[in-house]
Amino acid sequence: MKGKMIVVSAPSGSGKSTIINWLMQEHPELNLCFSISCTSRAPRGTEQNGVEYFFLTPEEFRQRIDNNEFLEYEEVYEDRFYGTLKEQVERQRNAGENVVFDVDVKGGCNIKQYYGDEALSIFIQPPSIDELRRRLEGRGTDAPEVIEQRLERAAFELSFADRFDKVVVNDDLATAEAEALAVICEFLQIEKPGE
Repeated sequence: MKGKMIVVSAPSGSGKSTIINWLMQEHPELNLCFSISCTSRAPRGTEQNGVEYFFLTPEEFRQRIDNNEFLEYEEVYEDRFYGTLKEQVERQRNAGENVVFDVDVKGGCNIKQYYGDEALSIFIQPPSIDELRRRLEGRGTDAPEVIEQRLERAAFELSFADRFDKVVVNDDLATAEAEALAVICEFLQIEKPGE
């Protein structure tokens, strides 16, 4: 049986990656597998081609754009592309995997539009911009100007929330995880654990 698509988008600091990782580690019955994206940046640390990303040159990436091979892509900085190949998603779906996308709001909307009812789109929303600021500052990983850029982008991204199938407000992590699990179980038509 073909797998389905679970698209998760959120402003930076909303807890999206934390929720996705919890779902994948704690709920193997969902049969979730990450979509392996492409990037034109160089591998970092121990990253391997075909595991974390498919690494392409900017020229190879542009050629694939011209060939309409991407579900979604973005040029984040000059010559720094990220994108999702249609062929890779279909390979994972045909293997029966439910493919999880951790993408920005535009990419999320594009994937949902492409797959329609075969995809569930979830928007993880912070309780407020002030709380988002507190979380980003609490991470201690970004300079103040980077935090301001992320907050500006978050305000833009929040305007996309109503284009998603489900909005999960991450005010309390355990509650948000349980809500995400419930909506995914319903979409995949499997019983929620513990029921």
